[in-house]
Amino acid sequence: MEANQPSLTAQGAALHRAAHQIVDVPQVFADPLALRIIGPEAEAEIRAGRERHAQKGASRLRAFLAVRSRYTEDCFAQAANQGVGQYVVLGAGLDTFAYRAPRPGLRIFEVDHPATQGWKRERLKSAAIPIPETLSYAPVDFERETLDDGLTRAGFDFAKPAFFAWLGVVPYLTRDAIMATLGFVARRLKPQSEILFDYAEPMEGRGAANAQALAELSKRVALIGEPLRSFFTPDEWQRDLHALGFSTVEDMNAQALNARYFSQREDGLALGEAAHIMRARV
Repeated sequence: MEANQPSLTAQGAALHRAAHQIVDVPQVFADPLALRIIGPEAEAEIRAGRERHAQKGASRLRAFLAVRSRYTEDCFAQAANQGVGQYVVLGAGLDTFAYRAPRPGLRIFEVDHPATQGWKRERLKSAAIPIPETLSYAPVDFERETLDDGLTRAGFDFAKPAFFAWLGVVPYLTRDAIMATLGFVARRLKPQSEILFDYAEPMEGRGAANAQALAELSKRVALIGEPLRSFFTPDEWQRDLHALGFSTVEDMNAQALNARYFSQREDGLALGEAAHIMRARV
């Protein structure tokens, strides 16, 4: 992304989530703020069928963005029931969890580049979506400061466990940057802390349809200055996450996600075979 501009992939993800609210019935992930936060013009384009994120060709990616939010929030509900009271959204973009899911005693932290965070706050104001007292913003320019710096400044309590949602970010980072963030979570946070993130497998070994879909996505995001940089296999993650110090590691692949969230749908909405969401606990 450009230094003083919001992330364009964050905008795209928001449009996919908004389109899902209208196009896919029943919804896998219900978000009553998804349409409001993208603005009335974008909503009108989706309702008219002109927005590409709402079209049939985007259905698999739209399904994945919907289910990764649904699965993450389902996992957090489990963690919250076990006493975890801090929720951190890394690379928050236009995520709306903090604004629609208040919980007594829960503290939410949104970490993002200052430009993207400023843009989001303008969108919230335009949509008349109030900022809850439970939310703290943690703007972090990773070229000048660390995640530890940003969370400390925002009042994060390192003496208590936390749940980290890191969606739509890992494929765009270098391996070193990814491992630095995961190492921070594994070493700095208390037991019971968790992190969830999605990742992309290498092109090799994919079916033809999935390889073509990845190639098209790679080309599209490279053109907007946010290229895909990192690819991992499930075996690599098992090795690397345990080496970093995580106690349990769970990889939810497309087969498992389809069985849990997309079975018996009449519209045929489902994930492609390369979808993965990783869950790791300290």
